[in-house]
Amino acid sequence: MELKIDVRNEETKSTVLLTGEIDAYTAPRLKSTILPLTKESGQTVEVNMEDVNYMDSTGLGVFISALKSTKETDSHLKLVNLQSRVARLFKITGLDEIIDIDTAIRGGNE
Repeated sequence: MELKIDVRNEETKSTVLLTGEIDAYTAPRLKSTILPLTKESGQTVEVNMEDVNYMDSTGLGVFISALKSTKETDSHLKLVNLQSRVARLFKITGLDEIIDIDTAIRGGNE
Protein backbone atom coordinates (compact mmCIF):
# COMPACT_ATOMS: atom_id res chain seq x y z
CA MET A 1 0.00 0.00 0.00
CA GLU A 2 1.15 3.50 -0.78
CA LEU A 3 1.12 6.51 1.53
CA LYS A 4 -0.65 9.64 0.36
CA ILE A 5 0.64 12.86 1.96
CA ASP A 6 -1.32 16.10 1.69
CA VAL A 7 0.08 19.24 3.35
CA ARG A 8 -2.02 22.32 4.05
CA ASN A 9 -0.11 25.36 5.26
CA GLU A 10 -1.58 28.19 7.27
CA GLU A 11 0.19 31.09 8.95
CA THR A 12 1.29 29.31 12.15
CA LYS A 13 0.08 25.77 11.47
CA SER A 14 0.74 23.07 8.91
CA THR A 15 -1.70 20.19 8.70
CA VAL A 16 -0.40 16.95 7.24
CA LEU A 17 -3.11 14.51 6.13
CA LEU A 18 -1.90 10.94 5.76
CA THR A 19 -3.67 8.08 4.00
CA GLY A 20 -2.30 4.56 3.75
CA GLU A 21 0.55 2.77 5.47
CA ILE A 22 3.73 4.01 7.12
CA ASP A 23 6.49 1.45 6.74
CA ALA A 24 10.12 1.15 5.66
CA TYR A 25 9.10 1.92 2.08
CA THR A 26 7.00 5.05 2.76
CA ALA A 27 8.72 6.46 5.88
CA PRO A 28 11.60 8.24 4.06
CA ARG A 29 9.15 10.31 1.99
CA LEU A 30 7.09 11.10 5.10
CA LYS A 31 10.24 12.19 6.93
CA SER A 32 11.36 14.44 4.06
CA THR A 33 7.92 16.08 4.10
CA ILE A 34 7.49 16.57 7.86
CA LEU A 35 10.99 17.56 8.99
CA PRO A 36 11.18 20.83 6.99
CA LEU A 37 7.82 21.85 8.49
CA THR A 38 9.23 21.49 12.02
CA LYS A 39 12.15 23.81 11.26
CA GLU A 40 10.04 26.98 11.51
CA SER A 41 10.02 28.50 14.99
CA GLY A 42 6.55 28.86 16.48
CA GLN A 43 4.99 26.56 13.88
CA THR A 44 2.54 23.81 14.85
CA VAL A 45 2.71 20.69 12.72
CA GLU A 46 -0.50 18.70 13.11
CA VAL A 47 -0.45 15.22 11.59
CA ASN A 48 -3.89 13.75 10.93
CA MET A 49 -3.53 9.97 10.95
CA GLU A 50 -7.21 9.04 10.70
CA ASP A 51 -6.64 7.13 7.46
CA VAL A 52 -3.38 5.43 8.47
CA ASN A 53 -4.27 1.79 9.02
CA TYR A 54 -0.74 0.44 9.52
CA MET A 55 2.53 1.77 10.90
CA ASP A 56 5.73 -0.03 11.83
CA SER A 57 8.79 1.02 13.82
CA THR A 58 10.21 3.07 10.95
CA GLY A 59 7.14 5.30 11.27
CA LEU A 60 7.85 5.74 14.97
CA GLY A 61 11.38 6.79 14.01
CA VAL A 62 10.01 9.51 11.72
CA PHE A 63 7.93 10.98 14.52
CA ILE A 64 10.84 10.80 16.99
CA SER A 65 13.00 12.73 14.50
CA ALA A 66 10.22 15.28 14.02
CA LEU A 67 9.84 15.67 17.80
CA LYS A 68 13.59 16.27 18.22
CA SER A 69 13.46 18.89 15.47
CA THR A 70 10.57 20.73 17.15
CA LYS A 71 12.52 20.86 20.42
CA GLU A 72 15.46 22.47 18.60
CA THR A 73 13.36 25.08 16.79
CA ASP A 74 10.60 25.84 19.35
CA SER A 75 7.88 24.45 17.10
CA HIS A 76 5.22 21.90 18.05
CA LEU A 77 4.25 18.44 16.79
CA LYS A 78 0.77 17.06 17.35
CA LEU A 79 -0.67 13.75 16.14
CA VAL A 80 -4.45 13.53 15.83
CA ASN A 81 -7.15 10.95 15.02
CA LEU A 82 -5.04 7.83 15.42
CA GLN A 83 -6.68 4.47 14.84
CA SER A 84 -6.44 2.23 17.88
CA ARG A 85 -3.86 -0.17 16.42
CA VAL A 86 -1.53 2.74 15.54
CA ALA A 87 -2.11 4.46 18.88
CA ARG A 88 -1.18 1.24 20.63
CA LEU A 89 2.32 1.40 19.10
CA PHE A 90 2.88 4.79 20.71
CA LYS A 91 1.53 3.54 24.04
CA ILE A 92 3.58 0.32 24.08
CA THR A 93 6.79 2.25 23.39
CA GLY A 94 5.96 5.04 25.86
CA LEU A 95 6.06 7.65 23.11
CA ASP A 96 2.51 8.69 24.00
CA GLU A 97 4.10 10.29 27.10
CA ILE A 98 6.42 12.58 25.10
CA ILE A 99 4.54 13.22 21.86
CA ASP A 100 1.36 15.32 21.89
CA ILE A 101 -1.30 12.85 20.76
CA ASP A 102 -4.96 13.80 20.56
CA THR A 103 -6.85 11.42 22.81
CA ALA A 104 -9.86 11.28 20.45
CA ILE A 105 -8.86 7.91 19.05
CA ARG A 106 -11.33 6.25 16.76
CA GLY A 107 -11.99 2.57 16.70
CA GLY A 108 -10.33 0.04 14.52
CA ASN A 109 -9.15 -3.51 14.77
CA GLU A 110 -8.15 -4.21 18.33
